[in-house]
Amino acid sequence: MILSISGVVLLGIVVFIFFRKDGLKASHALISALFGFYLASTAIAPSIKAGGESLASLLGGIQF
Repeated sequence: MILSISGVVLLGIVVFIFFRKDGLKASHALISALFGFYLASTAIAPSIKAGGESLASLLGGIQF
């Protein structure tokens, strides 16, 4: 678990730097995918899923 958390933190920092400095390139997209993969195996994954579902529900309820 410690290795997963430190990997998530490291990849999160790298993804943040990529977005702030260079925009998103193909290599950056690969790092972002790895970040998502490792983040999904942490204890925060259910909270992220619930937040995504809430956002989708909110956006789905908008009437035009």
